[in-house]
Amino acid sequence: MPVKSDHSLELVWGAEAISVFIGRTQRATFHMLEKGELPARKVGGRWVAERSNLTKFFMEDAA
Repeated sequence: MPVKSDHSLELVWGAEAISVFIGRTQRATFHMLEKGELPARKVGGRWVAERSNLTKFFMEDAA
């Protein structure tokens, strides 16, 4: 029986989708991902990030 969780990760898969979410170009986003400047990691060769972590990252950066 699957375990239900009230906490959804809401993952963003791929550098292109991450760039759309953060409003940056794909090139700039890929550069930031490769440099470790975004809260994301590679899983199976694809970049993945949690929406809430990306939002929190940019909210803290703006403060």
